[in-house]
Amino acid sequence: MIIHFPIALLMAGFLSEIVSVVTKKEFFKSVAFYLLLLGALGAIAAYISGGYAGEGIEEGPLEGPIELHEEAALITLWLSIITALFRVGIHFFKYEKPWAKWAGVLLFTLLVGSIARTGYLGGELVYSHGAGVQLSIPGVTAPAAAKDDDD
Repeated sequence: MIIHFPIALLMAGFLSEIVSVVTKKEFFKSVAFYLLLLGALGAIAAYISGGYAGEGIEEGPLEGPIELHEEAALITLWLSIITALFRVGIHFFKYEKPWAKWAGVLLFTLLVGSIARTGYLGGELVYSHGAGVQLSIPGVTAPAAAKDDDD
């Protein structure tokens, strides 16, 4: 939940941003702004919790894929912070130049691309490498060994 909630917030914020650009409605611009702020705060928590989750499996065959995912997550974290700070600056100083609006949209687009890449690499860890997968189902016992008919 800690990892997926910021993803949802940031993606919904980006969609609101696109709607605000197309419709020019202030409501969607505000929604995008607040979802970005909440998503960036959540990204900090997600990065920290992901670091703890990855401890102990950094060596062996998962070393490369884990490092790649961690690097992508760090890029995503910094992009979310930079995009949020940029937007806070524009909002605080009420800077209304067109280049600033489009720079914000570009930053948000880069952030969403980085989220997608990080998520893809995380999915590869789980579905291709089995990282963090519990191999037994709790509460289910293994079937008894088959007896030889010769007994």
